[in-house]
Amino acid sequence: MPAIMSAMQVSSAAAIGGWNSASPSTRSVGTSTRVTIIKAPASTRRSLIRIEAKEGMQEAVDRNTKVEISRDDILRNQEENQSEKQSVFGSVPSSGGFYPRPEIERRPETGDRSLGSIFAFDGAAPETINGRMAMIGFVWALLAEKATGLGVLQQVMNPGAAGLVNFVSVVQIFTFASIVPILKGESTDARRWGPFRALAERWNGRLAMIGFAALIIDEAMRGIPFISALH
Repeated sequence: MPAIMSAMQVSSAAAIGGWNSASPSTRSVGTSTRVTIIKAPASTRRSLIRIEAKEGMQEAVDRNTKVEISRDDILRNQEENQSEKQSVFGSVPSSGGFYPRPEIERRPETGDRSLGSIFAFDGAAPETINGRMAMIGFVWALLAEKATGLGVLQQVMNPGAAGLVNFVSVVQIFTFASIVPILKGESTDARRWGPFRALAERWNGRLAMIGFAALIIDEAMRGIPFISALH
């Protein structure tokens, strides 16, 4: 990506001119930005600050979070990882099959990136999106219960409640944000930043899905919001 340049002029007088005699000075700010300050003569009382970014934001994010996953890495994991040799139902992955598919075929980095493939039962999208929505939904439901006194289903179905509108909006936003990297050939394993890793996200998402389902079942059986039942 070409370097990003932005300029900001600060004016304290209406006069224009005298720029030919301006004297520039350059200062470094951090590791990725250089600030050039060009001071005009005192008669104009005007300064030009030019910020030249040496690298774009996307390049900086990639450098700190991107993990390269090659075809050889996927094939090696497919051969060595026991969970890739058979599904939880005991089925052996077969090339071109419906379920389960070999890792090399279902991975966004090397496999089919059509919507039908990534939204398949063993595709990259379903668990990722469901897990993220469950994590958000579980926390959101409890906070809303505390604030409104309404259970999960009441928040969504009650006339006048904004729960359903908010839910539909969040689903669309997070679905779009989740599938864009996948369509570009990047799985969740391709990003890592400190403790934030794909494996941690998967387990948190799975626990949140179980917790959210348990929350709805508990409230349906008790007939009162979960928060209210704690008092």
